[in-house]
Amino acid sequence: MVSYNSRSENPIKGPSSGPIDPYVLFEALTGRKLELPSRPAPEGYDDLSDIRTCRSRKQDEPNPDPRPDDVFVGCINPFALAENMIGHKIDRQSITAIRIIQDTLQTDYEELFDMKHHSVLYAGLKLNKEERKADELEEGETKILKEKDLVTPDLSRLDRLGDLEDIGMKELGNVRIKRAGILNNKLHLVLHADDIARTVGNREVTQTINDICLPFRRDSGRKDSFTPPNSSWRDAREVLMMRNMRRGMISDYNTLFDYGGSREYQAVRKFDDPIQGATANSWFVAALFSVYWADPALINRNTNMQVRMHHRSGAGAGDDEGRQQHRFSAKFYDQGGRNNSKTQVVEVDYRVPVNNSSEDFVYCRSSDGMALWPSLYEKAFAKWIGNGNNDNPNRHKSIGPASGGSSSSQHVDITQTHNGDPVKAMAQLNGREPQYYFTDKHDAADLIGLVRGCSVNHRTICPMVAWTHASDSGTYRGCNLVANHAYSVLGWSSVGQGDKQYVIVRNPWGVTEPHGLTSYPGILTRVEPEYWRPASLLDREGVLAVEVGAFKEYFACMGVTK
Repeated sequence: MVSYNSRSENPIKGPSSGPIDPYVLFEALTGRKLELPSRPAPEGYDDLSDIRTCRSRKQDEPNPDPRPDDVFVGCINPFALAENMIGHKIDRQSITAIRIIQDTLQTDYEELFDMKHHSVLYAGLKLNKEERKADELEEGETKILKEKDLVTPDLSRLDRLGDLEDIGMKELGNVRIKRAGILNNKLHLVLHADDIARTVGNREVTQTINDICLPFRRDSGRKDSFTPPNSSWRDAREVLMMRNMRRGMISDYNTLFDYGGSREYQAVRKFDDPIQGATANSWFVAALFSVYWADPALINRNTNMQVRMHHRSGAGAGDDEGRQQHRFSAKFYDQGGRNNSKTQVVEVDYRVPVNNSSEDFVYCRSSDGMALWPSLYEKAFAKWIGNGNNDNPNRHKSIGPASGGSSSSQHVDITQTHNGDPVKAMAQLNGREPQYYFTDKHDAADLIGLVRGCSVNHRTICPMVAWTHASDSGTYRGCNLVANHAYSVLGWSSVGQGDKQYVIVRNPWGVTEPHGLTSYPGILTRVEPEYWRPASLLDREGVLAVEVGAFKEYFACMGVTK
């Protein structure tokens, strides 16, 4: 007899014991070749690599568009930036987080996520209004704000509107009104006061924001080294070891005294989905997760968790072998253009920037806080596009007093990944051909057909990403849907028989906006396994379902690598 998942050339004649293979029976009855499905995947990542590989483009799929010359996609994660500036973690599911972000970044929440407001989340970029895309700013086009630049005038003595002109408000009749209302016979106005008050933006930032987020090193003494403010380069394994110890102590304490504990320690999640940090490299983090989601076997998650506490002096084969055991390697592929280098395997050590106050990673991290590979991939990629600079492997050798006593004068500048092309980044990660589909050149049916053609059981088996327009009339006003931002495309779903079809995407910030704060026509902000079964395979924070018509309107381009 023929067993499951096999095709015997010489089946045994006569009666056979055991069940009949239904696939062979179907082919015998119909004369049609039936493609075997993949085995059902368990709820986790480790066994997902057996899903069949992505096919080449079908004849009925839309033709890809020409590869763009340059793409400057990127938006800073406001939660990560605010956490690094204030030095402690923020409960990202709380409405309080919104107020903290507004105060820390000196910008109204609804004005943070569209480039037309010159938001600080797009520091280093400028809006090209005609093409609704971002262009890169040169260092000379940006400015560092001093404390005196942010000082506001004394408003306590204002009595009449005319007094505003005395403190610097020019042409009061032409001042823009943001919000107006009447309450109890009183007119409440919110005015744009650009003439008398300044705030951080895409062209003007504080020194702290510049050093955390931007690749501009204005101090000549710091051009060859990089350490974010209030941070240190620490072995990520030691950080995780201490984090595990603290979680274990708190868990034991709560069990002993029957306390529920805080949300952070109630459960350790098993998903290690990459979360973007405090720079604008959403394009790379979205690409990294898309490749991982489509085929986990392509991503090196083998991290040596053994911490070397003492370094044996002297050189030799044994020492070289020990050094290799304490370094992480990743392979990247040449795709031409900027943010690129020759095809090679890149090695980095385990040191990453860690905030001195919160002891959390400054840049890319895993959603459960217990995996290292997202941080190390980001570091290796930054080193690769910098042509292998920094990350000195001989970091334990003395380098003299000029370094201020540090163990190394050079570190990988993660901010060099500030903006880029997410489709090309996927190809740099898996070595396949990047294909671009701009939404204004394809109808909605073609776009959802492309996603469905690259999916099995509603889940993509070819890495896919999409990015949004740089500005819109009013869509991008919350952290769910963000302008000039890259999203991983995870699959598709539908509601009802032949009804609306949705594209499932993931925001690399790993955050879903508190319910009711902002409404988005055509978007489901909570995607549960009952609606989309693969949702059980990932951390669902930041996962959205976008109706295909809305997807065509909100997103500028979708790409795939095959």
